Amino acid sequence: MVDKNLELDEMPDSGAEGEEPILRTQEDMDNFNIPSSVNDLEAVYEIPVKVSAVLGKTKMKVSQLMSLNKGAIIELDRKVGEAIDIYVNNNLVARGEVVVVDDKLGITMTEVVKATK
Repeated sequence: MVDKNLELDEMPDSGAEGEEPILRTQEDMDNFNIPSSVNDLEAVYEIPVKVSAVLGKTKMKVSQLMSLNKGAIIELDRKVGEAIDIYVNNNLVARGEVVVVDDKLGITMTEVVKATK
């Protein structure tokens, strides 16, 4: 819900400098045409997004990286069985577990991460 008492400088950036925000109050939001069903969202279904599953991370010096050979093991910051992070367009959206599906790796989503501002 939008706070009707927000000052203009508290509002999120609305675009070009000098433009007034399009939606300023709850009344403005109520009058805005927001999709009410899944069918109304069909226009965005074909927009490509980048999905990444991060098993873990580590830091190393360039000299360590350059000394790696085939078969080298890199220790990650996750433990066996710990959830992996799932990103959409570089934004964390979920956590999950690695699964095998027909000789391919897959991800089972176990938790959806709420966006924070």
